[in-house]
Amino acid sequence: MPVGTPNLKRFAWLSIAAAMATIALKTVAYLLTGSVGLLSDAIESLVNLAGAIMALAMLTVAARPADEDHTYGHSKAEYFSSGVEGTLILIAAFSIGVAAMLRFLAPQPIEQVGVGIAVSFVASAINFAVALVLLRAGKQHHSITLEANAQHLLTDVWTSAGVIVGVGAVVATGWLPLDPIVAMLVAANIVWTGARIVQRSVLGLMDTVLPAGELAAVRAALDSHLKDGVEYHALRTRQSGARRFVSVHVLVPGAWTVHRGHELLEDIEARIRAAVPNVTALTHLESLDDPASWDDIQLDRPVPAAAATPTGEDSRP
Repeated sequence: MPVGTPNLKRFAWLSIAAAMATIALKTVAYLLTGSVGLLSDAIESLVNLAGAIMALAMLTVAARPADEDHTYGHSKAEYFSSGVEGTLILIAAFSIGVAAMLRFLAPQPIEQVGVGIAVSFVASAINFAVALVLLRAGKQHHSITLEANAQHLLTDVWTSAGVIVGVGAVVATGWLPLDPIVAMLVAANIVWTGARIVQRSVLGLMDTVLPAGELAAVRAALDSHLKDGVEYHALRTRQSGARRFVSVHVLVPGAWTVHRGHELLEDIEARIRAAVPNVTALTHLESLDDPASWDDIQLDRPVPAAAATPTGEDSRP
C-alpha cells in the first residue's frame, strides 16, 4: 500500500461481518413469520454480503501503488465495486418483486409476528450503525466504494422499517395482501438506489469533472494569480476514485525567466493541492507573446485564440 494511503479494507471487513449477522437474523425472522416482506429483507442482505466482498477486493486493488502499466495508479478500481454493487441491488429488487407478486396472488398468514419483528429490528440496528461508520469513512477518505456500501446499508434499514410497518399493518387489519404490497414498494425503492449507484459509477469511469464546489476552489486558486499579465486556459479536471486530477495551461509574459515561471507554477500547484484533497495538479507554462499558446488541442481540433475567454476558459460549445 502506498505511503500515506489509509487502510480502508478494515471497513469492508466490518461490512462483511454486518452482512453475515443480518442474513442470519433476517432469515430467522422470515422462518418464524413466513412474511414475504421479511424474506425480501433477507434477500437484500445477501446482496449486501456480495457487495461487501466486492468492495474488499476492489479496495485492495485500489490501494496498490502506480506501476509501469498503470502510471496513474489503480484508484478507478473502486468504480467497478460500486458498479457491481449497484447491479446486484437491481437483481435483488427483481427477485423481491417476483416473490412479492407470487405471494400477492396466493396470500399466506403471518405467524409469530412479535418475535419476527424484534429479530428484524436488531438486524436493522446493526446495519444502521455500520452504515454510519462506512459513510463517515467514505466521505473522509473520498471513497466511492465505502459510500456506495453505506448507502446500500441505509437503504436496507429504511426498507426494513417499511417491512416492519407492513407486517404490523397486516396484523392490525387482517388484510394479507398488505405484506406483498409492502415488499413491492421495497423493491421499487431498491431499484432507485441501485440505479443511482450505477449512474455514479459510470460517470466516474467516464472521467467526469470535479464536483462544482471543488472546481470552484480550483478556479479560485488560479484566479488569485491573474495579475502581472498572467493568464490561464485549457483547465481540465477529472475524478478517479479517491484521486482528483487537474491540468491547466498558464500563460506568462515572454520576458519572464524560466526560473520565475517555474516558481509561479509551483505556487499554483501548491494552492490547488491545498484547495482540493487528494489532487494531482499538472501545469504547463506558455508565453503570452506567442499566439500559438492559446491553442488548446482537444477532440483533435485546436481552439483559436479568439475562442478563449479572458478567464482562460474555453468558449467552444
